[in-house]
Amino acid sequence: MSEHHKIDYVEWQTTALPETKAFYETAFGWRFIDYGPTYAALSEAGLDGGFDADNGPTKPLVILYSENLEASRDTVVTAGGQLTQDIFSFPGGRRFHFTDPSGNELGVWSDK
Repeated sequence: MSEHHKIDYVEWQTTALPETKAFYETAFGWRFIDYGPTYAALSEAGLDGGFDADNGPTKPLVILYSENLEASRDTVVTAGGQLTQDIFSFPGGRRFHFTDPSGNELGVWSDK
């Protein structure tokens, strides 16, 4: 079960989704749930996460869970975080992205 402000998901970027999936399936036995042609969520990998082919390769995106997305966004901004994407919807919920003072990008999501 997701817990408020705890790490809940890790998303990697890829420019080669079929090859990336094949690699992890072969190397580690991971399985995937496809959400369209550009996104594959991890299944049976020991961690919730996925691969996103809509954006080029970058650093992994660590995603926290929130019980109140708007309040979490406001807290992040008040603490000095910079929004890189304001709240948006995706299948299963909504989320926003921000950078911390060191430039690390994270996301916060909610199913509410």
